[in-house]
Amino acid sequence: MIIVNVSTDKRQDLINITDEVKEAVADSGVIEGICVVYSSHTTGGITLNSQMDPPTLVDLIEEIDRIVPTRVDFKHIFDTPSDASGHIKTSIVGNSTSIPISSGELCLGSSQGILFWEFDGPRKRKVYLQIISS
Repeated sequence: MIIVNVSTDKRQDLINITDEVKEAVADSGVIEGICVVYSSHTTGGITLNSQMDPPTLVDLIEEIDRIVPTRVDFKHIFDTPSDASGHIKTSIVGNSTSIPISSGELCLGSSQGILFWEFDGPRKRKVYLQIISS
């Protein structure tokens, strides 16, 4: 198990962890297999999306906020209203992804990046990688 440490400095943000995951795959020596990227946080998700065009990240954040706005009338507010909306956003986005490895490299599209999605920051987070040889 490999851990990628992520520090967020905003309430909501998308943090590109592609380079860290690629490095871990290269260091593993796995030529053919799969890399599972997993967040154990209930207010932090994992998604694959474009890393080429920075406004994409702004659009993603604005749209998830439109779908699930932070509000004070949620039934389950543990510590902050963004905690409750973060639980719902993480359930929609998901907290993991699996990426095939071929010829020692992640099979990502030319513009795809691996993004940790913070929904209730700022916080220090851990993303777990499991790299499996086939």
